[in-house]
Amino acid sequence: MADINHFEYGWITPALSYALSVLGSILGLVCASRIRAASSTGQKLWWGTLAAWALGGTAIWTMHFMAMLGFAVTGSRIRYDVPITVASALLAVLAVGIGLAIVGTGRLSVMRILAGGLFTGSGVAAMHYSGMAAMRLDGDLFYDGLRVGLSVLIAVVAATVALWLAVTVRRDMAIFGSALVMGVAVNGMHFTGMSALSVHLHEERGDIAGAGVGTLLIPIVLLVIFGVVGLVYALLAAPTDEDRAGVEYLDTRLPPPAAAAPADMTAPDPVGLRARSTLARPGAQFPSRRDHPPR
Repeated sequence: MADINHFEYGWITPALSYALSVLGSILGLVCASRIRAASSTGQKLWWGTLAAWALGGTAIWTMHFMAMLGFAVTGSRIRYDVPITVASALLAVLAVGIGLAIVGTGRLSVMRILAGGLFTGSGVAAMHYSGMAAMRLDGDLFYDGLRVGLSVLIAVVAATVALWLAVTVRRDMAIFGSALVMGVAVNGMHFTGMSALSVHLHEERGDIAGAGVGTLLIPIVLLVIFGVVGLVYALLAAPTDEDRAGVEYLDTRLPPPAAAAPADMTAPDPVGLRARSTLARPGAQFPSRRDHPPR
């Protein structure tokens, strides 16, 4: 059995992973808080997509990959299967998106939150272990069933609490505090699942196919930067409650637009043709001389 180190670079990688999970949770909770307040289906879909990307992509999957940077196996290099890694990221976003759709539409109830939490937590656990399955090294991976079950339970509980916070929390300080708690839960689930892992090295070593951590790090960092910037821009560009209240106030203060006067459809008569045609009709009275004053 090989020696496993989860903190190859000390506390740098777990600190960064926790910071990413908190940042993604803050953005996700702010976006999710606007789902139930949205007035149209398009707006609900827009905010739900942004919340799923923030929570599933940044708070969960990016945190997972950042924590994996500190994972090392003595006696073997580690590579990653790119298609499976990408699929695990999409799985996290999709699971969170469906969970938000369950709790964010219709009448909010305990059953909806529990159902959404069960589905989302199962998806997050599937993301974690599919991401682990993407690892390529000179050995075989084995998991302790009890700890795997514990990590899945943590994922379901954390997802349920996250969805409940997403649809109930509104105040800034409450969102920040909730994000701190969610960061602990997400990291706790990850490292609990990692503690269940053991590696048996192969006697014969060969070439390991896949992408190295350094190869994946640059595109992932760029994806996080552009994703966070895009989320912040979307939140800043969206009208706030104060903006909507101001528009409604102006609508009540402004007088209704005056009705436009009916347009005169009479054609212009610059040379008096209409008057001449009237005099020329049969029975028209021509003015006599006596109607004119003497000169």
